[in-house]
Amino acid sequence: MPTGHAVLDAELPGGGWPPGEMTELLTDCNGHGELSLLLPLLVRSSQNEGWLTWVSPPHMPGIPALASAGLRTPRLLIVQAGTTGERAWALRQALRSDACTAVVGWLGYVDTALLRRLQLAVRATTIPLLLFRSAGNANTASPAALRLLLSTSAPGVLRLDILKRRGRPASRPVHLSPDGSFAGTSGHPPLRRMAGSHAGASRTLALIA
Repeated sequence: MPTGHAVLDAELPGGGWPPGEMTELLTDCNGHGELSLLLPLLVRSSQNEGWLTWVSPPHMPGIPALASAGLRTPRLLIVQAGTTGERAWALRQALRSDACTAVVGWLGYVDTALLRRLQLAVRATTIPLLLFRSAGNANTASPAALRLLLSTSAPGVLRLDILKRRGRPASRPVHLSPDGSFAGTSGHPPLRRMAGSHAGASRTLALIA
C-alpha cells in the first residue's frame, strides 16, 4: 500500500505500508506534520466502502482541512476511549468488524502481550493498523512489522528513522518536506495549522490542507 511519499516507499519492503500488519509511528511531536504522513493513505482509503476509523486522537481533526485534501469525511469514524485497555479493545473491534478500510490509533503505555493481541487481530485482515505511540517506546520490543521514529530535522521537515522493517535494517533516515520541493511529497500543498472542528479545541492539529 503506497504511502504516497515516493522517497519513503523506496525504503519500505513492498513499497509502502504493510497491509494486514501493525505499523508503529513513534513520536513526541504534535502539530509538525505527523498526521500528514498518513494523509495520502487516508484519502485513498476514504474512497472505498467502509469506515476510516480513528481511535482516541489527541485532538479533534479539522474536518474542512481533511475535506479539502480529498478525504471523504463522512467515512471518518472517531472513537473516543479512555484507558489504554479501552483503546486497545476499540482497535480490536474495529479490525474484527470487517467494516473498516484503515484503522489508526493513539496509545499510551501498553505491554507486549496487548500489542501481540493487536498484531493477531490485524493479521486476520487486509488493512493496515497504524499506531501513534510515544517516542520513549523506541527501545522497547514490539511485534509491529514496521516501526518509524518521527521527529523534525528542520522547520517544516519531518525526519523518519526506520527502526524496524522487513529485511535489512535501514542505514539512513528519510526526510520529508511538506512543501512539495522534492519527490515524495505527492504534490500536496504546504502544511498549515488548522483549528479543530470543535469550538472548544484549544490546540491545533497540523494537516495538509
